[in-house]
Amino acid sequence: MEGTAAGVAVLDTDLRFVYVNPAMARLNGVPAEAHLGRTIAEVVPGVDAGLGTLRQVLADGNTRELVSSGQTRAESPHRLRVWRGSCHRLEDAQGRVHGLGVVLLEVSDDREARAELERARERLQLLDTAAVRIGRTLELDRTCQELCDLLVEVIADVATVELLAMGGSDGRRPPDTDTVRLRRAALASVPGLREAVQQFGVPGEHVEYQPGSAVPRCLANGRPLAYNVPGDAEMGRSAPNSGRVSAYRAAGIHSALVVPLAARGAQLGTVTLVRAGSSPAFGEEDVAVAVTLADRAAISMDNARRYSRERGIAVELQRALLATPGGGAQPQLDVATRYLPSGASDLVGGDWYDTFALPGGVTLLAMGDVMGHGVEAAVEMSHYRSLLRVVAGDGDPPDLILSRMDALLTAAGTERPATCLLALADPVHGCCRFANAGHLPPALVDPHGRVRLLEVPPGPPLGADLGGPYEGVYMRWPAGDTLLLYTDGLVERRGEDIDASLARLAGLVLPHAGGPLDTLLARVVHRLAPEAAEDDVALLAARARPYGAVPD
Repeated sequence: MEGTAAGVAVLDTDLRFVYVNPAMARLNGVPAEAHLGRTIAEVVPGVDAGLGTLRQVLADGNTRELVSSGQTRAESPHRLRVWRGSCHRLEDAQGRVHGLGVVLLEVSDDREARAELERARERLQLLDTAAVRIGRTLELDRTCQELCDLLVEVIADVATVELLAMGGSDGRRPPDTDTVRLRRAALASVPGLREAVQQFGVPGEHVEYQPGSAVPRCLANGRPLAYNVPGDAEMGRSAPNSGRVSAYRAAGIHSALVVPLAARGAQLGTVTLVRAGSSPAFGEEDVAVAVTLADRAAISMDNARRYSRERGIAVELQRALLATPGGGAQPQLDVATRYLPSGASDLVGGDWYDTFALPGGVTLLAMGDVMGHGVEAAVEMSHYRSLLRVVAGDGDPPDLILSRMDALLTAAGTERPATCLLALADPVHGCCRFANAGHLPPALVDPHGRVRLLEVPPGPPLGADLGGPYEGVYMRWPAGDTLLLYTDGLVERRGEDIDASLARLAGLVLPHAGGPLDTLLARVVHRLAPEAAEDDVALLAARARPYGAVPD
């Protein structure tokens, strides 16, 4: 926008300037900074700005042609100046409206200006297309493929995206000195070149570039590089290695354009465009379009990369924390656990469980769910588990444990409340004591595989500053029955009433329910948990060992 002859302005929802490029400042005869925060009428009172059109675009989001006329503060030989352009509503990824983008060129008597206006309009339409087609998911490679597909449709015969290793290492042997290695994330080509370009690498492979070749140079200087109809020597220097020249010539490749991918100050990689056969060499307008689309896509790529990094950290953190229950269980009790992170659409949540033996042959079983997702929720989950271990060490019944935890969390001002179900299992005496802080009810699975939900009244979630109280519930625990604790990801479905969700669990009949607990949990997951669960799933199963049985 800085180098174009078209005037470009960004207006907020009150139609006040928040940005103008140098060309717009020259058209209006007013410095760019003097526009900011002011309306069009305040900056250029002698112009009919087409305010009705601007308000229509703001209201319905449909891009419209804009015509304005009059005189600005800039000197002009024309008695009446005329500008034509287009107006586009600006929205974020969530659909929130932030204002308008306006592109204008003076067409008082200027054929070249009209041509530039048409090019600007086409570029704006292309950006509209990119906004819809690129970055529709938080999957990095899919976003790269969407960029390549669009580039091949509009300005390239072949397009590839190659990415630097996240965090600076790809886990492979380092390349030779001065060699740059990138991972090919996406590739697209016109039908006639698909077979030919496969020999140069497919998505998922790593490509090593010789020192001084086009991709390392583009990464080093941060600017696009065009190679139009180079000789063999120049093509050999620009290619990943000089041995590719003959293959390039055989495929009819004659021009290439390498554009950097960067977002928020971080280098992501490059996108390479190729033309072959009768396609013309790359021109300045092609470079401008490629840079515009690459910049647009790079933001989506960076979002996907950040999401993947945070999700990976959170999953590893949660798995590490859940891998070592507090103090294990008493020898008279068999315990098994299962944790499944949510599908690719969500960050890992704060689901947690714990088991530890207490004096008197009893074992405390805990299942909880911290509000929210991501690394923060996983870290907060560890705080809840640590606090439970401290509070439960005095041997209090479950309802008092929850009351003490809630008081401490409320006093500390936790920002993430959590549900929690406690079960004090006594396999020797065949009983169990429960208390519930906003969690789903426990279940019993009898030896025939029938599931029964237990009525344990829920109190308020921990840390919600609602002041309890929590009700303790005593129940018999028949020999051979399996106690099942779980989080809501196992049963809840979007748009479904929770009673219907719990009824689905209570309606299960699980074959061979008296077998190994791991097998039982696998059957529960298979029957209830979808392949791409909307939320994390955590389960804990406990069963008393037969009298005299020896732990494995």
